[in-house]
Amino acid sequence: MTKDITADIISIGDELLIGQTINTNAGWLGEQLALVGIRARQVVTISDDRTAILEALDASKAHVVLITGGLGPTKDDITKHTLCSYFGTRLVRHADIEARVVAFFQRLGRDPLEANRAQADLPEACTVIPNDRGTASGMWFERDGRVYVSMPGVPYEMKAMMLGHVIPQLVERYAPPTIVHRTILTTGLGESHLAERIAPWEDGLAEQGIKLAYLPSPGLVKLRLSTYANEDPAGARARVDAQAQDLYTRIPELIFGEGDERLEQVVGRLLKERGQSLSLAESCTGGYVSHLITGVPGSSAYYTGGVVSYANAVKMEELGIPSDMLELNGAVSQPVVERMALGVREALRTDWSVALSGVAGPDGGTPEKPVGTVWMAVAGPHGVRSHCGYYPGSRDLVIRRSARLGGLEHAAAGAVERREGRRGVGQERVFADPALGSENSPTFAPLNQFCHVQGLPDHR
Repeated sequence: MTKDITADIISIGDELLIGQTINTNAGWLGEQLALVGIRARQVVTISDDRTAILEALDASKAHVVLITGGLGPTKDDITKHTLCSYFGTRLVRHADIEARVVAFFQRLGRDPLEANRAQADLPEACTVIPNDRGTASGMWFERDGRVYVSMPGVPYEMKAMMLGHVIPQLVERYAPPTIVHRTILTTGLGESHLAERIAPWEDGLAEQGIKLAYLPSPGLVKLRLSTYANEDPAGARARVDAQAQDLYTRIPELIFGEGDERLEQVVGRLLKERGQSLSLAESCTGGYVSHLITGVPGSSAYYTGGVVSYANAVKMEELGIPSDMLELNGAVSQPVVERMALGVREALRTDWSVALSGVAGPDGGTPEKPVGTVWMAVAGPHGVRSHCGYYPGSRDLVIRRSARLGGLEHAAAGAVERREGRRGVGQERVFADPALGSENSPTFAPLNQFCHVQGLPDHR
């Protein structure tokens, strides 16, 4: 029988409860635990309150309790003191940790306050988990065969502790069952349409002892295959790989990558493989697509630059768009966005270019071009292709959705088209519903699998 090792996650912070901060830590922790065979039972979010913390600790029945938050230098950070009470211990100052705190502030050109030095005060009964990215150390406690780990709530500090210290120690202590995972990234079909498409393949997974999880997010659906390795890791890997290969033969046009690869990374990988370059012309997104592209290390190898042509004057002067075209069609139109793509490609002399122009809101929408209307185009060696998307929501959502579902997918589409040897100039119209990647939301697919949904006016 497979041993079931469980974990509870306790997230501490008033800011989490009032919605000021989104609790991304809990989801990430659950994912990392699952990868090593530890099952997260529950996530409990509580305030910076001594009683609430003690009650949450008492209520947990899991093998492992992971606690995040409340380790800062201010008076409302009470986690350390509460843990001392729970484990019947006291705070002691660690000279080596204090020296690291002092050095940390000196590198910033500042003198540490006593409150900062006090972060070297840690429960005597704990094993200290070093923080290589900040000043709040983690703490490891053991009692009655269970492990309690307290870590800072700052995501990049907590993640470094988990990957560098906590996960390896938990695996060594509990020897959880090995799980073989393989995650395939798809785009072009929403979750329900994708499930219908691959139903015959999915129906055969159970007899192989493989579970399938659908993990939708804006613009893509991840398919995660998992199975217990038990005493035969090689055999488990072979079963998963065989099913993944079968999936590739069934939906090759929808798959763009594997693992944790983001779409901007896919764009870079495809361009680097072909020794090609990319440029951008952005209006409504204001440089956000460029931000995503340049967030990938090494992007200078393929990304030449871009033009943020927010004003019509910039569209005319920098991208060569005739004034009469703007007057006749408006900035948010197929002719203008195609000329934007062609103009920036010519100006920066790149293999591929992507352009976006839309109505981000909250003002500026019309019945013909409501807020969320975004025209996008990709230009390459064989011409230009465009489509109109509708991404309703707040201004921020319109910008982010159009950048990811339009800008990045157009860039990926160009590189894939080159690989497939496709030619042609054309128009596609796409209506993206508010779910955007979840239930029944069509998106522009990098492999030229467009989902055409009637209902959006043609703005030519």
